[in-house]
Amino acid sequence: MTRNETTSIVREIMAEFADLTGLSSRKSPRRYLWTDAFAVCNFLELYNQTGDSKYRQLALRLVDQVHHVLGRHRDDYPRQGWISGLGEKEGEKHPTAGGLRIGKKIKERRPDDPFDERLEWDRDGQYYHYLTKWMHALSLASRITREPIYNVWAIELAKTAHARFAYILSPRVPKRMYWKMSIDLSYPLVPSMGHHDPLDGFIIYNELQATAEKFSGVSAPDLTAEISDMAAICEGKNWMTEDPLGIGDLLCNAYKAAQLATGGNFEQTDLPGILLDSSLPGLEAYSRTNSLELPADYRLAFRELGLAIGLKAIERLRDLIKRTSVSSNVQRAVYPLIEAVMEYVPLSERIATFWLDHRNKEDGSWTEHRDINMVMLATSLAPDAYLTL
Repeated sequence: MTRNETTSIVREIMAEFADLTGLSSRKSPRRYLWTDAFAVCNFLELYNQTGDSKYRQLALRLVDQVHHVLGRHRDDYPRQGWISGLGEKEGEKHPTAGGLRIGKKIKERRPDDPFDERLEWDRDGQYYHYLTKWMHALSLASRITREPIYNVWAIELAKTAHARFAYILSPRVPKRMYWKMSIDLSYPLVPSMGHHDPLDGFIIYNELQATAEKFSGVSAPDLTAEISDMAAICEGKNWMTEDPLGIGDLLCNAYKAAQLATGGNFEQTDLPGILLDSSLPGLEAYSRTNSLELPADYRLAFRELGLAIGLKAIERLRDLIKRTSVSSNVQRAVYPLIEAVMEYVPLSERIATFWLDHRNKEDGSWTEHRDINMVMLATSLAPDAYLTL
């Protein structure tokens, strides 16, 4: 497809998304944090590509709607108002100070309710890895609109999330993290640590600091202590995974780490190579499963599209390494790994082509997760805003 053809498809997808979820229509807003983070990036990408201010307006309207829906208690919850506990005026100034709800349909599990692993997937609360996606969307909004407040809100969200999700198990070992917490962040719902949560936090905290430095004279909280915590949690971790969405995130983080390093904002110049090396066993294992040969009802589009987005990141990482001045040691270490991952890049187009086929969108596996599938398909077609720091 030509760039114009791709842009046309992305515009169509995002217009449908805006209508279906109550962003551009009179329908009741249907907000979900992960999905909306990708959607903000997509609208800003369309603004970059077309110069049409309506996409900038849609992105910022979505930010406002997310904060006023997911930054506040549910309608069926005894408490009302901002989940931070701030009054109305202060809550408007600091909408992320209490974190943001996931947006699940079922109320969160109370502390004395029995744990049901299957039901927990459908219950509300807060996920750390969703919050980091939203931090990235806010940081991107600041960079593209040149309005620093969005990055300030992202940093305030990072401070809150880190203070509540990271905890000390023993003074002699690094902190650990909860995977899921209650809406008001007062107790953990799932105490185990997400595989890539510390990595996501480490990358995004550095991104937010780098973005803050672009706005001289604007006061923003400092994340140095949180970055140090995350570095310690990440130390010696094995990032390998066979989950396509997880592999895609590894590849995206490799590219983001390289951008931070080449921008002079990052000392961990070995991290891109570590993440690329960690992705290769999973890519090899995933390619052996032949899951992309299966019909739509045996597949989850958003997980595959996460991989497709990550593979697009590797194409951009190769170009970045070629055109920027990085040390010869870094180039020698990273470039062979990039070339190894590049062998799997054709999977990206294969995945997108499958899910662009309207016949595959008629299956329940697509319609059950339609919102998230739509926005991640759009990101896989036009990923630059999402991927670029």
